[in-house]
Amino acid sequence: MQDAISNVVNKYDLAGKYLDKPALEELNIYFSTGLDRIRVSEIINSQASNIVKEASAQLYEEQPELLRPGGNSYTTRRYAACLRDIEYYLRYSSYAIIAGDNNILDERVLDGLRETYNSLEVPIGPTTRSIQILQNVITEIVQVNQINLSNNKIIDKPFQHLISGLGEQNI
Repeated sequence: MQDAISNVVNKYDLAGKYLDKPALEELNIYFSTGLDRIRVSEIINSQASNIVKEASAQLYEEQPELLRPGGNSYTTRRYAACLRDIEYYLRYSSYAIIAGDNNILDERVLDGLRETYNSLEVPIGPTTRSIQILQNVITEIVQVNQINLSNNKIIDKPFQHLISGLGEQNI
């Protein structure tokens, strides 16, 4: 897993260039948002089960057909698998938040997901909606706790990256 620092340094190393102003600005953003990224990660870590519970409750309230016979969350096994996947997206998004880099989402989540979801006939719409709900729940918790982030994109970036990646995969 790379963080923002490794990503910048590796990119310039491969090009055989010294770090220029844009690279240093990127590193400055990484360092200046460090405390915010830690705060968001602490929220996710301390409230992960509640976040997953709230996200799944909202998803199934919006799309109750998922729980009915023939729905993708029908049966205890499928329901548990959906909850596991929601937790999986949350956990890897928290890694991306701490790293300040979305590469881990490509490496550990998006690569290979197409084949898995196609073979299991998992619909992408509810999946991307659950990821959007995770983002919204975390944003709401941050606001309720009156945590002022210098950059709200800290929360948005990994979740939107997952949504875009899943949508582009034409699952």
